Amino acid sequence: MSCVQLDGSHTRCRQKGESAGYQARKKAVTTNSIFLCDNKGQMIAMGSPKAGNHNDLYEIEEVLKEILALLEEAGIEYKGLFLNADAGFDSKSLREFLESKEIIANIKPNPRNGEQPDVYFDEELYKNRFKIEQANGWLDGYKGLIMRYEYLDVTWIGMLLLGFISKFLKKV
Repeated sequence: MSCVQLDGSHTRCRQKGESAGYQARKKAVTTNSIFLCDNKGQMIAMGSPKAGNHNDLYEIEEVLKEILALLEEAGIEYKGLFLNADAGFDSKSLREFLESKEIIANIKPNPRNGEQPDVYFDEELYKNRFKIEQANGWLDGYKGLIMRYEYLDVTWIGMLLLGFISKFLKKV
């Protein structure tokens, strides 16, 4: 594995429970989760859910520490990986964090950030990012996952992991 895709996904919450907050853009209470998938669209890790009133960069370093710990636990080497992410993840602190972990950030520069620093960005490699969009769309295909009915985070994470397993078993 040489390249991974990172993206966040908002899920509407039926009940206001743990890690749920109002997202004005969606006009609903949502939960935000950060996912990591490989180039085949297979989900390989996720961070803990955050309230939907936060953007993808909220506590991103803590979320990535969780994701990297999961990769280490699974025996997956992450040093030297190319990480694709959209412009919503374009921040100096995230790039520095990834560099400290020896991960090569391929994050699309966000024009709203003003002055564009001289950072690495490979447009050809970035084209692989559609895999995470497909994986999130596929995950939303499960009626139980398109809306969050669970009150507790641990139950919601369990549901998402079942979705990951189901997708993996379909590929095997």
